Amino acid sequence: MAIRKAGLVLALVVAVAGVYAAHQHYMNRSVGPPYLPAPRLSLIDLDGHALNTSDYQGKVLLVSFWAAWCVSCNEEVPHFVALQQKYRHEGFQTIGISVDDAQDDLHNFYRKFSMNYPVAPADQKTLSAYGGLPGLPTTLLVDRSGHIREKYVGYTDFNKLEQRIIALLRG
Repeated sequence: MAIRKAGLVLALVVAVAGVYAAHQHYMNRSVGPPYLPAPRLSLIDLDGHALNTSDYQGKVLLVSFWAAWCVSCNEEVPHFVALQQKYRHEGFQTIGISVDDAQDDLHNFYRKFSMNYPVAPADQKTLSAYGGLPGLPTTLLVDRSGHIREKYVGYTDFNKLEQRIIALLRG
């Protein structure tokens, strides 16, 4: 009986270590060269207007995939609102793409956080264009030439993100 429990505990420890290692692998990692072009998206935002990423050509673009039920997403949005406010006049734009949220939840979330950037619900085409999402939140930082420069999975290190935004805006 004791050997069986020890085996079960060992299997659990190995499983947890594997999940942690995978999480660390995807967490806040740089994409690295060669930088892949960001997919061009065409969505309908919360106000019913067309949201085309091609309209932001020449800007540093932050694309945030999130869901209202995601705790880390709720913690990140105020930072994105602040970054949008601080750097919008320098050529920075945030776009929020909601995953798996009902329209009412999406509108309530938008109002709750006074989001100052366009938000649209994701469709399957959007998720496929980005190769699926390894987790939520997922944040992409796209340079002025339209190439993905950073990919953050999980809660974002905002000091690092802001430094990368500044470098891309001024570089």
